[in-house]
Amino acid sequence: MDEILYLIIVAFCSVLALFVIAKLLGKRQISQLEFVDYVIGISIGSISAEMATDVGDKPMYYYLIALLIYFVFDIILNLLGRTTPFLKHFLKGKPLVIIYEGKINFHNLNKSKLSINDVVSMSREQGYFDISKIKYAIFENSGKLSIMPVENQQPLVAQDFALQKTSQLPCYVVTDGRISFSALKELQKNKSWLLDKMNLKEKELKNIILAIYDTQTDKILIYPKN
Repeated sequence: MDEILYLIIVAFCSVLALFVIAKLLGKRQISQLEFVDYVIGISIGSISAEMATDVGDKPMYYYLIALLIYFVFDIILNLLGRTTPFLKHFLKGKPLVIIYEGKINFHNLNKSKLSINDVVSMSREQGYFDISKIKYAIFENSGKLSIMPVENQQPLVAQDFALQKTSQLPCYVVTDGRISFSALKELQKNKSWLLDKMNLKEKELKNIILAIYDTQTDKILIYPKN
């Protein structure tokens, strides 16, 4: 009886420990799974694998009890999430607005545990190579980035103006307060040119999360951290 009670306590403690770890790691480590699904899934999988490979003296009902605990735990959490909005947001998380009205929300960016490079990469995956063309970007509970483009910024085709349109990749000259010297080398520019162009001192770069140079307009679009 003492062993069964010990097993129940250890199983519950492992659930809580895995849940805390999943919360700390953030949604980007979970792909399309939510926090609770991630914790329950890897726990049940681990118990099942050990049960299938255990050749020791542990009775099988030990593993079955542990699996039942995780199963009941999942049902209880889902029921609480449906009836209590606060618990639902705490357990499942909630979407975070990373870009709002074309401006980067630095607070939510930190909260999501994403870097600006992650946002740029996830935007490229959806066909948005220039985040200045993004009006809203929402980091979903599934770990995906949902994007709404700026009005009238859909890609044009040559037939629209009977002209041949040349596409160019955006040039990210500053990311996370650091100068991209590889980008400057590609532009055949130096740090002094960049600081003059941005009208900033080098120590003020720490307040810039992203700066994009547009070669067609010869202008730099700056995203501050505020």
